Amino acid sequence: MTQTSTNPIVEVPVPDVKMDKGEREYQAFLRLLPQLLVSHRGQFVAVHEGEAIDFDADDITLIQRVHARLGYVPICVGLVADRQPLLRIPHYREYQPVAR
Repeated sequence: MTQTSTNPIVEVPVPDVKMDKGEREYQAFLRLLPQLLVSHRGQFVAVHEGEAIDFDADDITLIQRVHARLGYVPICVGLVADRQPLLRIPHYREYQPVAR
């Protein structure tokens, strides 16, 4: 039994992953981050259509200014830093008394 057999190659079509605009802008932010670290370290950057369009030290001021200029469209606002801040999402726990 030294014979080996090979099965025919089967192609499996993988559907294209459709990212929403927010995810595309976040990916653009990550792609631009090395360049932004040189020029805008410590500031917040607004990314729209894959490009950094505005910068500010305050994220809320930046968002308001960009939305005033472009309208209420999805953008990505990120901090230009070596380490990105941790995102903590608060949640609650529902109290359920123990049945005795």
